[in-house]
Amino acid sequence: MSHATPILGVYLSDSLDLKALYGDALRERAGEVVLRHPHEIDHPEDVRFAICWLPDERAFEPYPHLALAMSTGAGVDALLAHPGLDESVQIARVRDPHQADLMAGFAAHEVLHRERDFATLERNAATARWAPLPMRAPTSTTVAVLGHGTMGRAVVQAMAALGFSVRVACRNAPEAPVEGVTYLTGEGAVPAAATGADYLVNVLPLTAATEDVLDKALFATLAPGAWLVQIGRGEHLVEEDLVEALERGHLAGASLDVFRDEPLPSDHPFWQDDRLRITPHIASDTLTEVVAGQVIDTARALRDGQPLATGVDRTRGY
Repeated sequence: MSHATPILGVYLSDSLDLKALYGDALRERAGEVVLRHPHEIDHPEDVRFAICWLPDERAFEPYPHLALAMSTGAGVDALLAHPGLDESVQIARVRDPHQADLMAGFAAHEVLHRERDFATLERNAATARWAPLPMRAPTSTTVAVLGHGTMGRAVVQAMAALGFSVRVACRNAPEAPVEGVTYLTGEGAVPAAATGADYLVNVLPLTAATEDVLDKALFATLAPGAWLVQIGRGEHLVEEDLVEALERGHLAGASLDVFRDEPLPSDHPFWQDDRLRITPHIASDTLTEVVAGQVIDTARALRDGQPLATGVDRTRGY
């Protein structure tokens, strides 16, 4: 690759030092793919691509020949909605198979933590109290999963493997369905999957159709005392509707990993609500070596005029 045409990229993030996170791994593999901080670029007109995490509103302005913006994570809603990113610019995202496994493990942990009431067991252990708790058969417990992309499928597989009754709301019926899982598609699939469910796990992408999907109407369809596991996007959740569902007792609680405002402000009332399990957007993450490999492969495909294996369909939002 030493004789290949170089291609110049830029790191763009308003909150993370992407070079510090991925620079070493990229340099090991990059060859003719060059990535620099904005202040290291002498000729912005030569920049062809950017790797991004929540770039600010004017981040793309200096680069008139930008052809690709690539998210270092699975979510691309910030790029799709970015006011400074021209529609002619292709969007791509990292697709890390390990990320899906991490997401599935997080979801399984949160469901089991509630289902087996490990919080009570932990409190009992702290006071040397031996008090076994009642159990119910996993098959008598319904887990509704919203979304069946890479992340959603991994979550569904994990829940089915644990023996739960699983219902899935998805855009299209999967070509390779998980055995024993009920799939619901089309208009009304989300409330149909959620109706009577003991757990609701949200792994949907953020689109115009899914924004605010976790609202009072949906919560009302769940079994009384249900639990929400919110690992999609912050904009899926209507926060005041969650609080109302908690106050009514229709929801027993929720595991929240994503929020409309991140980091979650220190004065946000969610921090003080012991019915909520708060984590800082760590349900999964992309591995450094995977990011580096896919950024380089995508940059080369862009330069060579090839289809982008990591490309995003702007009309679908993922």
